[in-house]
Amino acid sequence: MFRWLFNRRGQNTAEYAILIGLIVAAAVAMQTYVKRGLQGRLKDGVDELAEKTAQYEPYYLGSDFQTTTSARNTQTVGTGGGVERASDEETTREGTQEIIYEGE
Repeated sequence: MFRWLFNRRGQNTAEYAILIGLIVAAAVAMQTYVKRGLQGRLKDGVDELAEKTAQYEPYYLGSDFQTTTSARNTQTVGTGGGVERASDEETTREGTQEIIYEGE
């Protein structure tokens, strides 16, 4: 008659649901603090890197290059319609590049 009083399956399921709910709520609550911590570490790293290196500005860069490219392509049509292709390409780049800091 009172068997349902001694059935603990429903109680165990409810306990697990409450426990999972608490874990999810804690994760959602900590999300903002974890995000702020990661952003702070990233900003510190960028600031430290900026102190050690000069800021890149494209108008501080002077370049004088000469590029030469030569290419040769050959095609040979054989008997039966077969095509044999060969390609030979060479690129040469010579010149100088310098960083110009005005005011230093």
